[in-house]
Amino acid sequence: MRRPLHSAAPIPVPARSWGTVPFRTEDAMAPRKRPETQKTPEVVVRPKTRRSRSPRELEPEAKKLCVKGPGSSRRFDSGCLWAGLASLQVPPSYTSIVRALHHHKLGKAAWPSLQQGLQQSFVHSLASYRIFQKAAPFDRRATSLAWHPTHPSTLAVGSKGGDIMLWNFGIKDKPTFIKGIGAGGSVTGLKFNPLDTNQFFTSSMEGTTRLQDFKGNTLRVFTSSDTCNIWFCSLDVSARSRMVVTGDNVGHVILLNMDGRELWNLRMHKKKVTHVALNPCCDWLLATASVDQTVKIWDLRQVKGKSSCLHSLLHSHPVNAACFSPDGAQLLTTDQKSELRVYSASQWDCPPSLIPHPHRHFQHLTPIKATWHPRYNLIVVGRYPDPNFKSCTPHELRTIDVFDGSSGKMMYQLYDPESSGIISLNEFNPMGDTLASLMGYHILIWSQEAGMRK
Repeated sequence: MRRPLHSAAPIPVPARSWGTVPFRTEDAMAPRKRPETQKTPEVVVRPKTRRSRSPRELEPEAKKLCVKGPGSSRRFDSGCLWAGLASLQVPPSYTSIVRALHHHKLGKAAWPSLQQGLQQSFVHSLASYRIFQKAAPFDRRATSLAWHPTHPSTLAVGSKGGDIMLWNFGIKDKPTFIKGIGAGGSVTGLKFNPLDTNQFFTSSMEGTTRLQDFKGNTLRVFTSSDTCNIWFCSLDVSARSRMVVTGDNVGHVILLNMDGRELWNLRMHKKKVTHVALNPCCDWLLATASVDQTVKIWDLRQVKGKSSCLHSLLHSHPVNAACFSPDGAQLLTTDQKSELRVYSASQWDCPPSLIPHPHRHFQHLTPIKATWHPRYNLIVVGRYPDPNFKSCTPHELRTIDVFDGSSGKMMYQLYDPESSGIISLNEFNPMGDTLASLMGYHILIWSQEAGMRK
């Protein structure tokens, strides 16, 4: 008889499992009064003390997320607030990361299954995230944000007055501050130079797209409108193709190389271009978003005019942003009302996944834009509760919502009662373990509490 093969030695399972957290009905149904917004502090950077309240006291009201009925698009309802992970009903494939890695090594688990396990572990860790650094350096609201590509505790932030701050919150040194021109100098786009991270690109309402250093010197002006009626609203940079692309408020998109030579300047939209994004894997693929209610996909090698776009994705409202996922396979769009969309980059003609979400536009509010997590298939976006939104609940909180990019389900909501304003921009650092948020005049840095980091 054939002798049975010996199985591999069992791997010890850590005490902590990936199951759902305990959930009490009375916690979900009891209404909570919205805390009053704290007065803007005068201190530029102040570390927050560790609070004694438990995470459950900070969690918002909860309801199950329901999938909407049939339609031409996959539609998910995100209007109900969740209490942490209480709504996760599907059990994970493995009870620990160690076991998942072991099975993957033995060939018993596919990489997507392992990646999903790692993502679930990260979502569980969000319960321990707190604001541990806070800054209010500007006299006008913050409008743009960029993480340093190689220093995970360093970011640059621009303001409506044209001020720019380089802040390494991991050290006690005073942040680098570049004074703007004030009114009319709003920084609309901000990107580190991938070829020299001591420099950065900006687009602004001053009417320029330029390359600067953190000493305040302008190294090169890429575009200049020479009129107060035209300004630049968006910016992106490609290191591989060494290109700079920028869009203005009348629908033009301009492509330049890093030396400042203009390759083309074409009117691609009927109205303001709110966002431009180059695909991180195919840098010849460009997405442009506009208040003309369209997002257009372009092949930079074949652009001849506004009629030469590969695809035009019509929306129901003006669009604030169109962002490619880190792997370039998906496109996330944010409108100015109550809808997020996720398109497949290989199937532009297929109906997108629709995620209802309240984030309506307001003139004196930095436009809310959803972003991707750099490591996982997760979407991060600030909530602006709308009483006209179908699933709005009384005393709904202004949370930071985290969605699964594949299913459209709400995975978690971050909230701090001492920072309860509308959070317009959220972006994780390249390592994916620290979140920066812009709330009016304030810059918020979220991370795990020191005692809960593994």
